[in-house]
Amino acid sequence: MSRSAETGLSPSPVTADDLDLAVQLAVGVLRRAPSEAWDGNAGSLEWDCWETVEHLSDDLFAYAAQLGPRKPPLDGEVPFVWERRRPGGPANAVHADRAAGPAGLLQVLEACGALLVAMVRTTPPGTRAHHTFGTSDPEGFAAMGIVETLVHTHDLAEGLGLSWTPPADLCARVLTRLFPHAPGSTDPWPTLLWATGRAELPGHPRLTTWRWDGTPRT
Repeated sequence: MSRSAETGLSPSPVTADDLDLAVQLAVGVLRRAPSEAWDGNAGSLEWDCWETVEHLSDDLFAYAAQLGPRKPPLDGEVPFVWERRRPGGPANAVHADRAAGPAGLLQVLEACGALLVAMVRTTPPGTRAHHTFGTSDPEGFAAMGIVETLVHTHDLAEGLGLSWTPPADLCARVLTRLFPHAPGSTDPWPTLLWATGRAELPGHPRLTTWRWDGTPRT
């Protein structure tokens, strides 16, 4: 049974406050990382921890930018240039100045998160904008930003030797919004890791491919 069917209730919407909380929790955890650990890989990813924070920052920036035009494009992304700094690295428009160190890197993450929070707060809820996983609305982009933040912080925590367990209610809301067919009887955080290909669940093998559904529910 899906998570939304399991509850039998109308789900609470995902909000800009939820996104702000996710980003602040992530930044707070990542500030505890030792400065020498940032060159190691982020969990199972092929990117190092520094690159992964740049990628996450870039995701948040790109979602904010997608909502930015008065008439957001529905057939493609706002055409920023995304470039790789090395073969196999993430293709980003956002890169942090290495000379600023980890503290500067996390400022970039926090700033990009704040941009998306502001766009979600101020964009009319009926607005629609392109995403490759389905044309979405401001709530959907907030939920996408939260998923990116929670799961990439999981990757980073593995690489940096940190503990990371986000709030269950936050995970449950983004599961309902973006993964409505995810199992509804399992704990939300392990279920979100399963839904994004990062873990197994009892009776549910680890996914080798996955995607969310960002289309509005109404």
